[in-house]
Formats: sequence, structure tokens, C-alpha cells
Amino acid sequence: MTHRISRRGINAGIGAALISPAWGSARALAQSGEPIKIGFGMALTGPLAANGKQALLGAKIWEEQTNAKGGLLGRPVKLFYYDDQSNPSTIPGIYTKLLDVDKCDLVVGPYATAQAAPAMPVVIQKGKVFISLFALAVNSAFHYPKYFAMLPSGPDTKPAFTEGFFQVAAAQNPKPTTVAMAWADLEFSHNAAEGARANAKKYGFNFAYDRNYPPATTDFTPIVRAMQSTNADLALICSYPLDSVGMVKAINEVGYTPKMVGGAMVGLHATTFKNQLGPLLNGIVNYETWVPSPKLLTPDVQKFLTQYQSRAGAEGVDPLGYYLGTWGYAYLEVLADAVTATKSLNDDKIAQYLHSNTMPTIMGDITYNKDGEFTQSRMMQVQYHDIKQGAGLDVWRGMGYQTVLTPGDLKTGDVIWPYSRAKTS
Repeated sequence: MTHRISRRGINAGIGAALISPAWGSARALAQSGEPIKIGFGMALTGPLAANGKQALLGAKIWEEQTNAKGGLLGRPVKLFYYDDQSNPSTIPGIYTKLLDVDKCDLVVGPYATAQAAPAMPVVIQKGKVFISLFALAVNSAFHYPKYFAMLPSGPDTKPAFTEGFFQVAAAQNPKPTTVAMAWADLEFSHNAAEGARANAKKYGFNFAYDRNYPPATTDFTPIVRAMQSTNADLALICSYPLDSVGMVKAINEVGYTPKMVGGAMVGLHATTFKNQLGPLLNGIVNYETWVPSPKLLTPDVQKFLTQYQSRAGAEGVDPLGYYLGTWGYAYLEVLADAVTATKSLNDDKIAQYLHSNTMPTIMGDITYNKDGEFTQSRMMQVQYHDIKQGAGLDVWRGMGYQTVLTPGDLKTGDVIWPYSRAKTS
């Protein structure tokens, strides 16, 4: 039976219910001692929730499977989590409560860069291991030795989201030369835009437009018109989910047709937004972290996705779980592997193990560098194409509407160039 325990947050505004796991009674009796408490915040409401809810279901599946196998160190595991409401200001209070009031043994990150960054001072002060979830370069300022990322951006974190975008553009003949870039005034987009500037210099591009916009922006037409007025070859956008949707709609409404559009648009991966945009996505070139191509759809991933998808409807989450369900499972796998290997909940021992060993997960083997980033980038750029009105889950489930453009070892086809051709193909 699942128990739901309501508590008052130590900060007004946390206001979330604490949810404890379901345990099989026979297995629970076989385990001894108090449960190992693992705490985190997660975006379960607000603009990040479409992805946060995927991650939570992945984490819950990990919890249930771990307890069915006897838990960790002979003890059951119990997830403590709070809705951060997609609001970074809730994060310090949530992590303080998890550690000081709930007395969690271990903590892992919330979803997204903007959420993970404000957690860092709390976990650093407490000396806790911190495995973040899809947080871009948040340790680049802290260099905290107990930080570890669950994001396949690799050691050169900031440029990773857009390098493939520039690689594809630079390979065209004649080569385009100018870029118009718009980016949200948030931690992720700041970092991605900084990386885009490095990539532009590396591949020989100049910026005709490089401006941010407030996070609360809802009308993107003026931004798109300003980008259009520069007549730049490429339109590069670093955005969060609702911004990404608004940008795609504005680009189509205005009739903006640079030679290539996309880059680092968070949110387009979620099924709810794919359903909302449909053919408006045609031609967009965007980053990806995983797709169901034959090279990436391993038996381990397929096994997880079968379980996730069988539960998604009842849980009210993304029906596929491709973007964050898998990674929400994997970041707890990494933590559990280190706990098991060290036979300890000591954060120093866990961190030392993570820095010194290869961690097997359903998403492949992971090794970490000194700043806790993957030692090798696995980021991709894909292009959406041939999406028809009314496309649904059968389309989004496969590879028929998307082509992997980079990296070369995962490439499934060539870019449709220019963007206007992909829109009408």
C-alpha cells in the first residue's frame, strides 16, 4: 500500500506532499533496519513538469525493483520527494528540509539546470554527494568534488548542446556564415548560449543577433521578427519548454525561413508538446540525448521502457518516457552501485568510488571526470521531418519522423537543407 504523508514545509511555498513507496510485505520483512532515505525535489507542476514527471516514474520503478531485490545494504530504500513547482526559489528550502528535518541519508538532484544550481550551496555546506539530473555545467563555478552529472554532455559541457548544430551547418556548400541567437535569461540558456558562442568561433560563424529574453515572456513574435530582420543564415534558440513551443509557433506564424532553425530547445522531446505542434516541427534541428534507433535501443532500455509505458497512463505521465524516464532510473542506479560497492552511506567514500570506477546503467557505462561530468559526450542533433497533421503516438514511438545528424557513429541520415525545404517536404 502506498502511504501519503502531508507535512508542513519549513519554508512557506514548499507546500508539497511527501510520498513514501509501496513495498511488498514479504520482501519488506526480509529486510532489516530503518529504510535508507533518498531525497530530492522534482518538477511535478509548472512548465517543467512534463519532463519531471517522467523522471519521477523512472525513479519509482528503480525504488520498487531495488526493494524487490532486497534493498541496499540489507535495508529497504525509501524515496522522499517534494514538488519544486518548476520554481528555483523553492529549492534551497526543499533540500534543507530533506537533510535537516527528514534526515535523508542521501540526496540526488531535481530536474533541470535552473533547479539544480540553487541546490548546490545547500549540498556543499552539508558535504553531500549530489547527482544532478539534466543540469548543464552547474559545477563549472563550484568545482565541488562530490558533484556528478546525469547528462551526456561530456567534459566540454556548455558547447555540447549546440556543437552538432554548427557541425551540420558548416558542412553545407556554400557554407552559411551568420547566426541569430535568442536565449532565455535562465541558468541553462546562459550556459548553452555561452557554449554556442564558443562553437561559432570554432566553426567560423558570426552573430548578427545575440539577445536574451525574460523567462516570463509569452509573446515570441517580436523576438522572431527581430531575428528575421537580420537576415542571418541560422536561427539558434536556447529555450525552456514553454518558450520552445512559443518560438516554434511564432516562427511558423511569421513565416521565418532561415537556412536552419533549432539548437538547444528544451521541451520539444515531450510527447505532449509534439502532439501540440505536429507539422510545425518539420525542419527543426535540435539536440537529443537518446532516440529509439537500433544502436541505442538496447535490451536493458527496452525492458525498462516496457515497464514504464505500461504504467504511464495510470501515472498521468509522458506515455513514452524517452527523454527523462530512462535517465531518472539511471541516476539512482549510479548512486546505488556506489553504495553497494563501498558498503557505505558515507558521502566521501561514495564520491571517491564514483570518480574511480565505471558505472553500468541502462543508458550505458558512465565514467566521470574530476568535475563530475561524463568523460565522453553522447549528445546528438536530430532533425524532425515529414510529420503530418494528426500524427500521434505511433509516429512519436519510432524513428520515421526524425533523423540523427550527429555524431557520425549514430547518424541515420542527412539534413534536409534548407529549412524551407524540410517544412514543405
